Amino acid sequence: MYKEELLSCHGRISPFVHETPVLTSSLINDKIGCEVYFKCENFQRAGAYKIRGATNAILKLTENQRKNGVVTHSSGNFAQAVSLAAKSLGVTSHIVMPTTAPHVKKEGVLAYGGIVYECEPTVEARQSLADQISSDKGATFLHPSNDIDVIIGQGTAAIELLDKQPDLDAIFCPVGGGGLIAGTSLSAKYYGQNCKVLGGEPFEADDAYRSLLSGKIENNETANTIADGLRTTLGDTNFPIIKSNVSKIVRVTEEEIISAMRLVWERMKIIIEPSSAVALAALFRDESENEGNYHNKKIGIIISGGNVDLSNLPF
Repeated sequence: MYKEELLSCHGRISPFVHETPVLTSSLINDKIGCEVYFKCENFQRAGAYKIRGATNAILKLTENQRKNGVVTHSSGNFAQAVSLAAKSLGVTSHIVMPTTAPHVKKEGVLAYGGIVYECEPTVEARQSLADQISSDKGATFLHPSNDIDVIIGQGTAAIELLDKQPDLDAIFCPVGGGGLIAGTSLSAKYYGQNCKVLGGEPFEADDAYRSLLSGKIENNETANTIADGLRTTLGDTNFPIIKSNVSKIVRVTEEEIISAMRLVWERMKIIIEPSSAVALAALFRDESENEGNYHNKKIGIIISGGNVDLSNLPF
């Protein structure tokens, strides 16, 4: 079921998204002792991979549903993705954002034509306001990470990566709400060659790590991490996919995230956000804890986005 849907989705959204480049760094390769291939979704429209899932979900709505618009809640990247995707398809978008969302991401939503509604920075407040807007406007709710059409859309980044590098041994990607890693794991399962998928997650928001251990969805007591895109929790649609197809979650410290982010900025000369740096930090940590585990292997990394508040850099 998912195998065919991934391919049809890729064809469906391709007129509306970029096929982003795959970059390498000889310095990073030498540091780890393997070949690392970065799928650079920081060059994607709206600056992150999330326009893939947003576009797919909107394209799959009925004409009637599109007339009434869409609503979502997001701290930033999915908010911008839905706004831009909706604008491209002539659909009104209502975007619920927590008051703590980065200013640059709120500005992006407004620039793409989204209507912003602010709320308290809790999952309950976000969902409650989104439900109210859906009821008042008749708008269809799009979940940032727990909607199967969104998940399938996010998986197309890994399809493109595997098309360029079909013999990858593993793919690392950051874990927030679970949509990206769920979609990536499906692409690796159906289009990779024994390609494992591993997640990177901050110690400060390690719900996915604990969920895989316990076998049920765990929540975060706090989410005090610089990786603002990873402060959300898993959902009942993506968790079964993750549980079946993801090898493990590697947790990283805030210092490791900042170090990986700085390394990419300095050496690869590209802008990535902290959430993206988590995947590289996880590869470094897993290699240091299991020395030689990735020696001479080919590893993919999903650089999830590049939407950074330049007035609030961690270095």
